[in-house]
This record gives sequence, C-alpha cells and structure tokens, in this order.
Amino acid sequence: MDRLVKPDVKEVELNFKRDQKCTTTFRLSNLMHTMSVAVSLTTTNPSLFSFSQPFSIIPPLSSASYSLFLSQPSDQPPLPLSTPHDVINVKTSMLPTGKAHQDDLRRLFARPGPHVFKDATIPIAFVGPHVVEFLISQQTRISEFDSFFNKAISGCSVSDLTALLKSAIASGNANLVSDLIDAGAVVNQRNSDSGSLLSLGVGAGNVEIVKVLIASGCGIGNNSADMVLREAAATNRVDLIEILCKSFAGIDLNWVDPEGRTPIHVAAAHGHVETLKFCISVGGNAEVSDCEGWSPLHCAAEKGHLEAAKCLLDCSNVKYAVTRDGRTAFDIAAANGHSGLLGVLRYDDVLHRAARLDDAHGLKSCLAEGADVNGRDQNGWTPLHRAAFKGRIECVKVLLNHDAQVDVGDDAGYTPLHCAVEAGHVQVALLLVAHGARANVKSLEGVMPINLDRFKNHPALVQPLCHGKERA
Repeated sequence: MDRLVKPDVKEVELNFKRDQKCTTTFRLSNLMHTMSVAVSLTTTNPSLFSFSQPFSIIPPLSSASYSLFLSQPSDQPPLPLSTPHDVINVKTSMLPTGKAHQDDLRRLFARPGPHVFKDATIPIAFVGPHVVEFLISQQTRISEFDSFFNKAISGCSVSDLTALLKSAIASGNANLVSDLIDAGAVVNQRNSDSGSLLSLGVGAGNVEIVKVLIASGCGIGNNSADMVLREAAATNRVDLIEILCKSFAGIDLNWVDPEGRTPIHVAAAHGHVETLKFCISVGGNAEVSDCEGWSPLHCAAEKGHLEAAKCLLDCSNVKYAVTRDGRTAFDIAAANGHSGLLGVLRYDDVLHRAARLDDAHGLKSCLAEGADVNGRDQNGWTPLHRAAFKGRIECVKVLLNHDAQVDVGDDAGYTPLHCAVEAGHVQVALLLVAHGARANVKSLEGVMPINLDRFKNHPALVQPLCHGKERA
C-alpha cells in the first residue's frame, strides 16, 4: 500500500480576511480495512499555522475532519515572495491497538524509522477578495504572481470579482481586468460615486483596458457619458476619444456636464490643442456656452493657453462673446495676468485698426504690448495687407521694421504687394519690392500675377515689378 490515508482535497484553500481569524477545514480518510491509523499534521511554517488536532487516530475505513488556523490576524495575507508555497505535511503510522494518548502519539512520530509514513503533502492556498486586492497592489513584487492570483480569484463570489474590477482598472494592468471578467465579474454594474467602469478605464488612461472593457460589453451609460469624454479630454487622450467614438454610435462630443461644459471646454481649459482639433473635426461645437456663458475660448483665456486660444479663434466666432457677467475672453485673460494672449484676443484687432488709420504710434504701442505683427483677420489679411491697401507708408515702414512677412498671402492668395498695386499706391509698392516682395507669388490657388497694364503711367513702379516677376 502506497499510503495509509487519503486527503479529500489536492490543495487546502484558506479564505483570508483582513485582521480577522482565518480557518479552513479538510478531511483525511483511513484506507486501512482492519487497522486504525495514527496521524501527525505539521506545516512548513509552524509559527504561522496551527491545527485543531495535530495528533489524532482514525479508525479503519473512517474519516476525520481537521481545522487549519492562521495563528495571528494580519492586515495582509502572508504570501511567500520567493520561497515555495506553504504546505501541510501528513505523516501516518499504523496503530494495531487502536488507542494511544496524545503524549504517546507525539513520541511515536518524534522517533524516526520505517514505522512512520510521509503520507501526503497538501499545498496551502490563500483565496478571497482581500488576497486579490493585496496581489493587485503588489503585483510587481511577487515572483509567482500569476499562480497566486488565479488561485485567489477562485475563492471570490461574482460580487467580489465585480468590486475588484475597480482596483484592477486603477492598477493599469489589462490582463488582470480580463482575468476578473473571465472569472465572472460584471462590467455594467454602476454606482453613484464612480459611474461606469469605462469611465474609470478612461480615467486610468489605459487604451488596452478600455478595449478589454468595450470588448466585454461594458457600456458607456447615459449618466456617465459626459464623464467619460471629459476624462479623455482632460488628459489629452485623442486615441481614447477616437476609440469611444468608433465603438459607440450614439456618442456626442457636444454632451454637457451639470455645469453645461462640453469636452471642448475641458480640453480648452487644459490647453490640449490636439484634442480640440480632433473634437471639432468630428462635429464638436467650439462656440457653445456653458451655464455661465463661458465659451471654450473663455476657458483657454482663463488659464493662459495661447495655442489653444489660437486654435479656437481659427474655428469659431466667439472672440467678442461675453459671459453672463459681461466679460470677453480678453477681459478674462487680462484679469488673470496672461499678457501673452492679449494680442490674439484684442491687440491684433487694434493693430489692424491702427494700420488702416495710419496710426504709426498706435502700431508701435500694440506691438510693444505683444500683438502679432502677422496676425490675420477673418479674410486672412495681416496688418501689412491693410496698410498697403490703404497706402499708409509710415505704417508699412513700422511693420516691415518689426519683421512683418512681405509675401504672405490672404485667403485668396493676395499679398500686400498685390494690395498696394491694385490700389495704385506706387510708393508703398516700391517699398515692399525693396524689402523683397515678389510680383508673382504662389498660393493655394496657384500663381497670383499682378496686372501691369493698368500701371502704364507709373514707369517707376512697372520696372521693379517686372524685375520682380523675373525673379519669381
């Protein structure tokens, strides 16, 4: 006979509960038909575990139950980080008399010899939600993590697994999320404090976790749809927003939160230009106002995000929109000390006005305040276009001295030189040519030639323009 007793399990599972006494039971059966068997139970870690009956007697063809205790309550499961798993060692000896005192049994197993059988080795496994939660928090430190984790989740209920999904998502490990879902965790169970699990996944910023959740049927939920998009917009995760838009047909980038703000408001407040461009390109409205009348441009202005403000100015018409308390984006930027935005929010307009009115002093003041010398109006005109068209030669000189671009084209491809020539301002045209302006300039609409026939009476202008055409 290979052994005298047989355990009823291949592994003893101990459901660990934080700071509580933990115990589990198992059974041993005597395989002998006519003889009692003495049993000795020990573990590889006697300071950690104890038994209800370390020594016992099992009658012929009978069974006995044994309890394994975790000796001291603990706030974390005592998992071995590198050594083999703890095990129960079962030793047996035939007992012809069928009777013996505890001291007799202790002496029996203390004396080595052929009368003692090493009958079974039973691994001890810690299971339950507290074990899983600990493993998730320590996943990078435990060498046998996978084996511990897979065993631990086997001792969890569906509600346990579902609750543990939050910790797994926060850990950023998509494999753990997938394992919990495969074991039975419910992905669409929500509560009031955190919204949908998909919202948590987006908040964690992990694309793989978001994909796992979506593939497992996790919905976006009407109550948390705006939260999901806001999370992605706040972290500039265009990839996550794109996945959400592709995965959920009804998603709307104009959804608002309780304050009336859209994901575009959020992206603007964080200065995330990439997210702004993407949201607007797929139907997001850059001109919507929140409950206080703030547009996304107001949000960008409050935080001083120059590039975000420029992006919004290019695709919206809210430069002079006012909040409920009557403030423009310029007012908000100025109140918060963001002088770098004042040019694009107002001073550029003042610059255009000064160029139109031949106010060279005003031009210099605006440029000193930070106005963009090449700032464009709604038609793509720069201040140099306007000064050239009006023949304001002193303003043209100021602008050229401040590095204004001489060959920049407007939305139709016209350069400042085109404007000066078309308006018949010879001296301005000569000044522009002297600063490198070309007669023929390629634009998005092709080459924009200057018609010289109407300037036959201005030989001083025609000759340099012809030279300019040759150079072009």
